[in-house]
Amino acid sequence: MILPDKYISEKQSLLHIGGVIISLLNTPLTISRLWDMAKEKKKINSFELFILALDMLFIINAISIRNNKIVLERRNDI
Repeated sequence: MILPDKYISEKQSLLHIGGVIISLLNTPLTISRLWDMAKEKKKINSFELFILALDMLFIINAISIRNNKIVLERRNDI
């Protein structure tokens, strides 16, 4: 489910959905606003996959939550 495979297309993988989420996080956004933006672009068709991708991004420290908004973590050591 995280990576595409024989049964899961690239666009349904959490890795792809996480990339879409990261591309939308130019500024800190609430979860509801981020979901609305993702739905408008028709890139993510399931709220369940959206939340799983957010979980994955949080676990790998790509995003964090500050003041009830999702914030992209920018790292300088990469």
